[in-house]
Amino acid sequence: MWAIISQIFPYAIAFTIPLLITSLGGLFSERSGVVNIGLEGLMVVGSFTSALVISTLQPFLPEGAIWIGLIAAMVVGALFSLLHAFASINLNANQVISGTAINMIAGALTVFIARTMTGSGNIHIRSGLTRFDIPLLSKIPILGKLFFTQTYASTWLVLLILLGSWFVIYKTAFGLRLRACGEHPHAADAAGVNVYFVRYVGVMLSGAFAGLGGAAILVTYSGEFNGSVAGLGFLSLACLIFGQWKPLGILGAAFFFGFASTLANVSQVVPAFALIPGFILKSFPYVVTLIALILFSKSSQAPKAAGEPFEHGKR
Repeated sequence: MWAIISQIFPYAIAFTIPLLITSLGGLFSERSGVVNIGLEGLMVVGSFTSALVISTLQPFLPEGAIWIGLIAAMVVGALFSLLHAFASINLNANQVISGTAINMIAGALTVFIARTMTGSGNIHIRSGLTRFDIPLLSKIPILGKLFFTQTYASTWLVLLILLGSWFVIYKTAFGLRLRACGEHPHAADAAGVNVYFVRYVGVMLSGAFAGLGGAAILVTYSGEFNGSVAGLGFLSLACLIFGQWKPLGILGAAFFFGFASTLANVSQVVPAFALIPGFILKSFPYVVTLIALILFSKSSQAPKAAGEPFEHGKR
């Protein structure tokens, strides 16, 4: 059993990190009062952008191209999310429909551009991030083998962002304003908070983090853009709900769903799973998601004003 767990664990972490960072993006958006179900499309945009930048720059900057690609994915993801922000905040459009449109536009547009450029719709990169062992910590019994061996730099970057997100949301004035805009936007407006600005920042952060999530998939275990992130954007929404819109809760939920996704993708690596029919493994994370949401739906406490348009001066 220990041999199977130690074999699966690095893959579980690799699947968890994109879910975690994308869920954190959704957290900022929904805490500000804007529901963003367009996370899937924003991940696709991030994956496409990073693939395009990395494949272009890698012949000239073998090491730096990957990090430039990750930064570009965040920037383009934030800019693309402005479509959702403008429709939801300025036009008071239905946020679910706007997010759905983002998903549809992102997939179609990126595949069209990729096909125009490559003729196949896929963009390959020569190499992604390399795994490494953390000195000293990797020697710790049990924990060292699980957490500090064969890790990616992106894993530690995302964990730092997680800690930073917790600090910003609960320990800063901006975090207080963010939470106020998602709970009682008119009270925040009466207190002098620019609700429109805070919600724009929340949505743009969701786009940047989702873009980074899509890029993380590319530079860790995927290696190519193919117009899809296999539903991880929707699983990120499940992590957000399951984690009760709290950073540390999202961490636990992301690992839970990341581990479920791992079981669906490691049958070729772990012989013990080879006997299980493929369709059961592939559907496993989504079935687990449905069961988890059913069990915890009654106890979910979303921000009270999430999904509700805000109009200045209206009470």
